Amino acid sequence: MLTWIYQGIVFIFCALLVREILRERRFTAQLTAALVLVPMALRLLMIK
Repeated sequence: MLTWIYQGIVFIFCALLVREILRERRFTAQLTAALVLVPMALRLLMIK
């Protein structure tokens, strides 16, 4: 049960990061969001 809640929170966070990458105009901000997105995507897939 707790795993599902954790994955839901991580999924929402990943969706917000993707939205930020697509909306942001500055490349450095996009890159920063992408660097944060990589470990979050791995956590969503339960890899690490």
